[in-house]
Amino acid sequence: MQEHPFGLMVHWIAPGPTPLKGPHIEELNQAVNSFDLDRFMRDFESTGAGWLIFTIGQNTTMYASPNAVLDKLAGPGYCSERDLVLEIAERVHAEGKHFIAYLPAEVNKPQKLHAPFAWNPGDQTEFQVRYTDFIREYALRLGTKLSGWWFDGCYTWDIFPNSTYNWPLWFGAARAGNPNAIVAFNDGSFCIGITTPVTPLQDYLSGEVEALVDGKIRLGRRVKDAPLHMPETRFVEGTETQWHALVPIDCNRFWWHTPKRPMTPSYPDAELVSFLSQCRAVGGVVTFNVGISQEGALGAETVAQLSRITESQKRTH
Repeated sequence: MQEHPFGLMVHWIAPGPTPLKGPHIEELNQAVNSFDLDRFMRDFESTGAGWLIFTIGQNTTMYASPNAVLDKLAGPGYCSERDLVLEIAERVHAEGKHFIAYLPAEVNKPQKLHAPFAWNPGDQTEFQVRYTDFIREYALRLGTKLSGWWFDGCYTWDIFPNSTYNWPLWFGAARAGNPNAIVAFNDGSFCIGITTPVTPLQDYLSGEVEALVDGKIRLGRRVKDAPLHMPETRFVEGTETQWHALVPIDCNRFWWHTPKRPMTPSYPDAELVSFLSQCRAVGGVVTFNVGISQEGALGAETVAQLSRITESQKRTH
């Protein structure tokens, strides 16, 4: 991560967000087949980002990549025939950049998957075994083209508190295809006022940010008089966890989806440049989350803004 100015994250959650044109495609395979990989890669490359965090799936019971483990547990129909995730990973890897996969670490919302994955708020032991088998299948499929993972939903909630995670299972599955894959677990992080990792074993901080205020991270969700935060060193204090921030900068700014809103930048260039430069000066790294259409297009104004920011970083770093 250190060698690149920033990374990019998109929430393309199967069957996909709102399209640029026409009706929304609901059928999984049709939606995944309609994803224009060449267009997406042109936009990604134009931003200058050095890594990509891409969603395999979240909460819809649909995944944009085949998985034999899920087929065995739940039957066919939950995974796409086209391996969109692998195709993207291969293209990103071919550019000398890094692909990071996104998955939630829980299946609380998609009730159809409760029985197949043995989701049990009273005892998640068997769930962890089955779900990490599901993760391992993806890790092996992606191999060394997978540089890391960003696991969401690792909360302190009663139904699956993060204090009960079997860490060897999770890390073993995540690194099954690449022993050097970096791993992060997200508990809400800066969004809920937390500045430390879920576990000191994770390689980088999930760093979920809800909003910037004057080029600094707002801690928590209190809008008025909220404390602000910035990194002081490369690693989170008392750990070997790389400091990292994940900042939504256009239509997904506050981590809820506004599909009818144009994907336009939420912050001026100067504020993002200041924030990014301050983070990089002490060894911190930053990922910008940006909007994406069902067809795979990024917002033109956002792409242009990130391209300008990349040029600014070349002049100063």
